Amino acid sequence: MFCPFCGADDTKVIDSRLVADGGQVRRRRECVNCRERFTTYEAAELVLPRVIKQDGSREPFDEEKLRSGLQRALEKRPVAVEAVESELGQIKNRLRATGEREIDSRAVGELVMEALKRLDQVAYVRFASVYRSFEDLSEFRDAIASLEADPQG
Repeated sequence: MFCPFCGADDTKVIDSRLVADGGQVRRRRECVNCRERFTTYEAAELVLPRVIKQDGSREPFDEEKLRSGLQRALEKRPVAVEAVESELGQIKNRLRATGEREIDSRAVGELVMEALKRLDQVAYVRFASVYRSFEDLSEFRDAIASLEADPQG
């Protein structure tokens, strides 16, 4: 770790503590050269898989794209921001847990639909209608019937 004050590359760790529910390590460091002290935070880097689009192209996972899709479906619906963030975190965890380097966009879409089914049924039908390209009322009826058959998702 380089010293942010003098740029020396020799620093020593004085103290280490877990922070953020054990998700990070806070380290107090001291530069061996100039004796200045500073704090660093260390966290595991967990890489999300690349997304394989329907046209075969590949792109990095984009959390903001996922969040905006959820928010668009949930627009003007009474759902707490914390609930949305929790579901977003669960989707990311499930994607990481696959251990795959790449994942089909359809699989991501299905995870979003499961999350929306838990959050808000109207938002679920909104998203499903666009995602599955509903052509007529019978497809809406089928989606609603599936919700009525299993309301908890």
